[in-house]
Formats: sequence, structure tokens, C-alpha cells
Amino acid sequence: MNITRKGTHKNIAVVQNDSLIITDLQSALDFAMTIRYDTGASNLVIPKECVTEDFFALSTKLAGEILQKYVNYGIKLAIIGDFSGYTSKALHDFIYESNKGKDFFFVPDVEEAIKKMESGME
Repeated sequence: MNITRKGTHKNIAVVQNDSLIITDLQSALDFAMTIRYDTGASNLVIPKECVTEDFFALSTKLAGEILQKYVNYGIKLAIIGDFSGYTSKALHDFIYESNKGKDFFFVPDVEEAIKKMESGME
């Protein structure tokens, strides 16, 4: 796993990996705390491929559980990738609403993720 710090404040950790990292709530917490400890960053950018598909099936409630824990711990997350292949209206609504907020983003690339996160740091 390659992690680089980016952004004006260098408080954004960009993970470059192609293997599964987040498989359940505990792995999501372990991942966030490890990154925070290793880099000091509380803003995380991760490729969609590193997140279990269960996350995108809202009926599993995994996305909501992770979002709630991350908000409680002051962690922001941007998942980068192409989400157009998902047909669930509920998921598309979740993505839309998340992108309007300030803690959780679904964006196509690292540049957009950094832009979204930095807009909330000002």
C-alpha cells in the first residue's frame, strides 16, 4: 500500500492500492486509525476497489455504520472510482447526498477528492 500526503494542509492521505482493505466495520476503523497514526491525516482518499462490494449494497448497513463511526472520530473519507455501474436508486441517492455534505464523498479521481476535502477545511 502506498500512501501520500496531499493538499494545502498536507492532512489528506491518498491510498494507492488495488487490494481489498475495507471488508467490515472493524477493518474500516483499523484502516483509519492506522493511517491517522502513521501520517497524522484524518482525511482519507481510497480507491473503490479497496472497499468491499457489501458497502455499496445499502441493505447491509455497512456504509451507514462506517460513516457514523468516521464522523464520530472526525475522519473524512473520499472513495474514488466509477459508480455509474450501480443501478440502485437508494445508492445513487446516498452518493448524491453524501457529496453535498462535508464528510463523505464519492468522486471520480484524486484531484476531485482533494478539492472536496479542502473546501471543508477552510
